[in-house]
Amino acid sequence: MIDKLEFFIALAREEHFGRAAEVCGVTQPTLSAGIKQLEGQLGVMLVLRGSRFQGLTPEGKQVLGWARRIVGDSRTMREEMRAARHGLAGRIRIAAVPTALAMVARLTTPFREKHPGVTFSVLSRTSIEVLTLLGNFDVDAGITYLDNEPLGRVTSVPLYDERYQLITAVGNPYSDRDKVSWAEISQLPLCLLTPDMQNRRIIDQHLAEAGVQVRPTLESNSMIVLFSHIRTGKWSSIMPLNLAETFGFSEPIRAIPIVEPDASHTVGLVAAPREPHTPLVQALLDEAMALADDFRAHR
Repeated sequence: MIDKLEFFIALAREEHFGRAAEVCGVTQPTLSAGIKQLEGQLGVMLVLRGSRFQGLTPEGKQVLGWARRIVGDSRTMREEMRAARHGLAGRIRIAAVPTALAMVARLTTPFREKHPGVTFSVLSRTSIEVLTLLGNFDVDAGITYLDNEPLGRVTSVPLYDERYQLITAVGNPYSDRDKVSWAEISQLPLCLLTPDMQNRRIIDQHLAEAGVQVRPTLESNSMIVLFSHIRTGKWSSIMPLNLAETFGFSEPIRAIPIVEPDASHTVGLVAAPREPHTPLVQALLDEAMALADDFRAHR
């Protein structure tokens, strides 16, 4: 039954029988037969079929929620038994928004010192993708904004508040200032993240509140691209304070606080809302709480 439910979850995610079979490591006929057997056991049609996948039936959508919970519980049970035999080990998959990537090491490094049998996979994703991956069991945890856009049902640990800085070169407008307003920076040649990133939507929101709009001269979903352009001295950007501190901007690059308003948004760790969590996820949540205490102590 667990295998068939995993087939069904993969099909709902991939929306294609061939890709779902590949993800599950089986042939397409094996996956199709498993889902037909599941339908027979439950006595309902789960999948709308034609020459190709056409979606889930209403009953299929209902079963999908149960399937995710059952498969999640099964994985938790197996992981708990493995931890009981061999100690905490395995792989933790984390998806993080780009502006939070620089601080992931502050979570993973002390965690691995305590649990050397654990390895990590860290992905850069939009906030929407983080929640989708979490809901599909494709990652174990996410790092994203907690207070700006709806999260749905998740377990969350607030880590730090993100505040915003104008990053610009000495000699550029406002580079000699101790602070600058949102309205003022709208006149600069800015390189920003793409609009599918929540950080960009937050920036656009605060610019709109200041009564201005900005048309960036460059957009990218890569922080490395933004950094490389800033270092030419010809471009400016808006970045979180913690990110600027992590990358250690120094002369001739300046980080200037943005005010009117002095905006902040909370970033934190999120996990699927289940009790109990897998041993790996619970240990990661505990580590996140310790990191949050450290952030608060060094404000």
